[in-house]
Amino acid sequence: MLYIGREPASDHVAAGLRTEPGEDVIARRKMFWANGVPVRISTSYFRTDVAEGTRLAEEGFVLPTLQAAIEELGHRFSHATETLTARPPTPYEADLLEVPGEWVVQILRVSVSTDDMPIHALETVCAASRHIFPIGQVAGSDQF
Repeated sequence: MLYIGREPASDHVAAGLRTEPGEDVIARRKMFWANGVPVRISTSYFRTDVAEGTRLAEEGFVLPTLQAAIEELGHRFSHATETLTARPPTPYEADLLEVPGEWVVQILRVSVSTDDMPIHALETVCAASRHIFPIGQVAGSDQF
């Protein structure tokens, strides 16, 4: 874990969570390595009205899963949308991922409840040269 706490929402996170840019959200940021090589930074973002005062805002890992903890709060998942963006890394990302001069891929997955409230945004920033992104399609949804 790199960080757990409040931070101002970036424009894209605020849009996904339907808050104002710069408004505080709860962030849970962690780093992933493969064979000792940094490959991605993943940050879960929660609206404060969803996470504040719950174990989603507490230090340490949430077990068994974040999804289970969200559901324990009474939220039920309906659907999610994902947006992939290739871009230059921020200085922070370039340093952590050890990718000077390379691009990253940012994936923002916003999960929405059955009450149509965005309850979780997961931003994953990957070293572009260290990932393959297979994309599947649900059976029966193959119309163009």
